[in-house]
Amino acid sequence: MLIRPFVPSDTEAVVALWQACGLTRPWNDPRKDIERKLAVQPELFLVGEREGEPVATAMAGYDGHRGWVYYVAVAPALQRTGAGRELMAEVERCLLAAGCPKVNIQIRSDNGPASAFYERLGYVPDGATGMGKRLIPDA
Repeated sequence: MLIRPFVPSDTEAVVALWQACGLTRPWNDPRKDIERKLAVQPELFLVGEREGEPVATAMAGYDGHRGWVYYVAVAPALQRTGAGRELMAEVERCLLAAGCPKVNIQIRSDNGPASAFYERLGYVPDGATGMGKRLIPDA
């Protein structure tokens, strides 16, 4: 798998991948999320490609204190093949190169397989509770 930065021509394939992986929600417009990411640290929006097609994604950011990773997706046919592990290793490498001391992820409470995946990569619950407040509604 070739891991590279997202390019705008990836948009429709990436949105379809996110939909296939169950990452999209009615209250989040994935195209707006892509547009927003391209305005802030676009080099941390990574795409895994096979045969010229996006098959994996990770959207990361670093605020000077912590790194965050979102929209981690691997095409269903490639899950459990090491593609996700490879992608997350590259995300961590990029964040470390930026001086990031710690990376955080948020996992939906009903997504047991994702929790197990991250635990295999060395992530552990850190005793914090994720909370959110939408400032700009997408829908």
